[in-house]
Amino acid sequence: MNGVNQPARTADSCRLALPNEAERIAAIQRRSWQQLFPADVAEHVLASVDLSSMTESWASAIARPPLAQFRVLVAIEQSRVVGFAAVGPSDDTDAHPGQDAMVGEFIIDPPAQRQGHGSRLLNAVADTLRADGFTRATWWVRSTDDPLRRFLDSAGWGPDGSHRTVGTEDEAASVKMIRLHTALR
Repeated sequence: MNGVNQPARTADSCRLALPNEAERIAAIQRRSWQQLFPADVAEHVLASVDLSSMTESWASAIARPPLAQFRVLVAIEQSRVVGFAAVGPSDDTDAHPGQDAMVGEFIIDPPAQRQGHGSRLLNAVADTLRADGFTRATWWVRSTDDPLRRFLDSAGWGPDGSHRTVGTEDEAASVKMIRLHTALR
């Protein structure tokens, strides 16, 4: 107890994800889609994949990653997952194998945003990628996600001139993306 009859707060932290956290990760991802994408895109994407399938995919990625350098990290607040990142070698066609990593997913649960979890998780991502021997990281972000771009700019990320459009298989929805990069030295 901390003197005012409330339990002492545990330290916020970041670490590698555990398989039993896959459902929480999937739920955070689904919630973020509702905030990040236009309503028609979010509705279409959410209808195309259910929580159970997403949970299975995340559990597999955590327990049996597709590559040795693929990692799922989580941001923790009071023993609860409030965000996650998935990182690994870049699969971009212009990537330098063994040198270029990518941030494939990076999401802080909307109710937990603006509390330092993103900064802690971003630092953990950089430390993890450096430990795996990468010297550069890339990150595809929505061209309209100005808050994320400002956050990343303040942490030393910047556009490298690459862009693409991604969408659903049936082409019902699409999003323009730009690639940011940073040195990991």
